[in-house]
Amino acid sequence: MRIGPAFKDRTDAGQLLATKLTELIAVEPTLADPVVLALPRGGVPVAAEVAQRLGAPLDLLFARKLGLPSHPELALGAVVDGDPPQLVLNEDICARSRLTDGQIEALKADALTEIARRRARYLKGRDRVALSGRPVIVVDDGIATGATIRAALRGLKAQNPGPLVLAVPVAPASTLRQFEQEVDHLICLVTPEPFYAIGAHYQRFDQLSDAEVTTLLHATA
Repeated sequence: MRIGPAFKDRTDAGQLLATKLTELIAVEPTLADPVVLALPRGGVPVAAEVAQRLGAPLDLLFARKLGLPSHPELALGAVVDGDPPQLVLNEDICARSRLTDGQIEALKADALTEIARRRARYLKGRDRVALSGRPVIVVDDGIATGATIRAALRGLKAQNPGPLVLAVPVAPASTLRQFEQEVDHLICLVTPEPFYAIGAHYQRFDQLSDAEVTTLLHATA
C-alpha cells in the first residue's frame, strides 16, 4: 500500500492503467484491436504506456476551447480535431453572446489553425489513425472538471467509432458520474476525496515539453 500520492509519475500511472485495460479487454471481445487517443500534453506519457502494452496505435485527440471574445475564460464551446473536425457548442452561452454564425466560424477557424500547428509539430506528418467502427480508448493524466474531455468525447462520436472507453488514473467521483452516459466503459484507478488538483496525486508531475511529447509519440509509432 502506497503512502502519499497514488502515482510516482505519469509513466507509472500508465502502466497501472494498462493492466486494468488488459483485464477489461480480456472479458470484452468488442474492445479487441483498439486505437488509443491521448489528450496532449499530459495524457501522452500515460497513453504511450497503454498503447505499448496493448500493441495499439497511438494518436492524439485535440479539443480546443472557444473562449467568448469579451470573456475569454468563458467557454462558448470547443473544436475537436478529427476528419472532419467537430464543433461542440454551449448553446446557452451562444444565445446570450449574440455572436453571429460568421463570428463563431472565425473562432472555429482560429482554433483549427492552432490544432493543425500542434498536430504538425507533434506528429510530423504522420497519418491519422482511422477510427470508424474501431474501439477507441481515450486517455488523459486525470480529470478535474471534465469540460475538455466531455467536448472531446462528443466530437469524437461524430467520427463513428466503435465502443468508447475513457481511461484515467485519477478523478473526483462526482466528475466521473457525468461520464457514465458518455462512454461504454469507464476506468479510473483512484477517486480521492478531497480531490484538490490532478498533480497532487503524483509524486512527480512536471510540465511536459513539446520535444518530450514528440519523442514519446514517435517511440510508439
